[in-house]
Amino acid sequence: MFGDDTLDSALERIDDWERSIADRAEQARALALRASALSATARSRDGLVEVTVGAEGQLVRLRLDEQTRQQSSAATAESIMETLQAAKDHLLRKFEEATAETVGPDSETGRALTEALHRRLEPPTEPTSGHR
Repeated sequence: MFGDDTLDSALERIDDWERSIADRAEQARALALRASALSATARSRDGLVEVTVGAEGQLVRLRLDEQTRQQSSAATAESIMETLQAAKDHLLRKFEEATAETVGPDSETGRALTEALHRRLEPPTEPTSGHR
């Protein structure tokens, strides 16, 4: 019913497909490993606030210069929030670089993961309930 050429061609396509899946899985593992090790640090314009965020955008370090005592708490809070967002933006850029170097920036996986991280890192639009 099928010639040897057709069978050989089908088997070759299956082998190519299996290699492609294995390659993509390895790329995804490489991205996961790199992404889990990412962090980013930003410093305020005046240098009084330094913030470091971890791989998920969580605050892992906050350094306040002693000179922050000379300004209002509102000014310090605003500086912390701005610097935190700058660190998150830097983290997103690092993740985009890692994505481009592993799974590719135009891959479905790369686009989905980058978009998900972007949504998690974007600044809040309003205060969370119960906090002022």
